[in-house]
Amino acid sequence: MVNTKIDLCGVTIDNPVIPASGTFGFGYEFAEIYDINCLGTFSFKGTTKDARFGNPTPRIAECDMGMINAVGLQNPGVEKVISEELPKLKKCFNKPVMANVSGFSVPDYAYTVEKLDSESQIGWFEVNISCPNVHGGGMSFGTSPEAAAEVTKACRRVTDKPLFIKLSPNVTDIVSIAKACEDAGADGISMINTLLGMRIDLKTRKPIIANKMGGFSGPAIKPVALRMVYQVYDAVKIPIIGMGGISTAKDVIEMMLAGATAVEVGAANLIDPMCCKTIIEQLPIEMEKLGIKSLTEIIGGAHNG
Repeated sequence: MVNTKIDLCGVTIDNPVIPASGTFGFGYEFAEIYDINCLGTFSFKGTTKDARFGNPTPRIAECDMGMINAVGLQNPGVEKVISEELPKLKKCFNKPVMANVSGFSVPDYAYTVEKLDSESQIGWFEVNISCPNVHGGGMSFGTSPEAAAEVTKACRRVTDKPLFIKLSPNVTDIVSIAKACEDAGADGISMINTLLGMRIDLKTRKPIIANKMGGFSGPAIKPVALRMVYQVYDAVKIPIIGMGGISTAKDVIEMMLAGATAVEVGAANLIDPMCCKTIIEQLPIEMEKLGIKSLTEIIGGAHNG
């Protein structure tokens, strides 16, 4: 019998499969089609201090081996997440959940984390300093070690819960940024967020997305994600949640071999809402085939050659 359990900053979860923020809402919609308690956990919709409508439409553009989105962090704001969304979630999910937080200033991040900190449902924070779809915030904090460290320190001061910092791949040196977050008090790193991309309509000769550019995700970015997780694993001592193009149990194992302790599934949820459930069911089968008795034994395994 194989063991799919992993330890995520002191919390044991049944498996490493985590739906990524922005692709799973607050969970209860997916709970209508399957029991989401099969998940390790999930990262809920990116939450900001104030409510956001997001970017103008169109926000989505399909492309080969992936998609581009520029939703722009649409969410009801932290107060309504606490008063409305979390009570709904509690009815269908009985495990700790990961709170994804974003902001447009350092005090914004700290305010939202502090507000959510007292909620017993929240087991971890995932602080998004890497969103490519908003102006005046998001990715701007994730493009330099100094700015990333500043956000990390501000959030660290207001919570004792495990703090993961979500990094952007749209940088020259992701390793230095990851190390800066670790030195500033981060408990873990989430990576990678989407690459910056665009599509152009041949008939109108204009960008398809109203925001012109957006986050490129899907199978095409997996090699980039694997490379970056591999690099950061060598540089930090804190756990990594790996993501980017994950859609199968084999992808999960490959990402863990690169150095991830847990793995997030993003765009695949939008193509197949049952994707995470299927991955969880297939994971023990793939482990048996590969002679893997416990997933913890393969974390960073590709570095042992």
